[in-house]
Amino acid sequence: MELNEAIRGRRATRQFTRAQVPRPILLELIDAAIQAPSAINTQPWHFTVIQNQALLDRIAAASKAYMLDAMAHVTAPAHPREHLQNPDFHIFYHAPALVVISATAGDWAVEDATLAAQNLMLAACAKGLGTCWIGFAQRWLGTDEGKQSIALPPEMLPVAPIIVGYPAVAMPPVPRTPPRVRWFD
Repeated sequence: MELNEAIRGRRATRQFTRAQVPRPILLELIDAAIQAPSAINTQPWHFTVIQNQALLDRIAAASKAYMLDAMAHVTAPAHPREHLQNPDFHIFYHAPALVVISATAGDWAVEDATLAAQNLMLAACAKGLGTCWIGFAQRWLGTDEGKQSIALPPEMLPVAPIIVGYPAVAMPPVPRTPPRVRWFD
């Protein structure tokens, strides 16, 4: 697959088959992720791969509860709250794998991990895999309890929880708004 095809074709996938993603393929995605640039070449990333469904279910339940509690204290749109309140809503969409990209806390850690995440998602698209960055899990994974659940050292910051799996349905293109560009010649 050409790079531009992956860039234009990658979509958030929220329906997966039950097929497990083989470990060698997940390692290929991680290898693509570590090719990303990082500030001062620190390469601060760390990858946690979870394929254990029971652990994914525990993280999903804890993340839902955490986000619902957080939303109770702020004005938040109704749509996300309704999803989280639905007992049938699984924040990982029953994907067979979760890759949590973390980075050593410090300057540009979030940016570095985000660059790695984009590489991972584009590489997955090129292999016919679907991905979705799950923001609902991000905050809870950053708590002491969340870090402990995935054996993440305290100095690490979980940045990008990305589900990975084989799409159950093809995702249609999403129209893009024309870019707003300001030129200074």
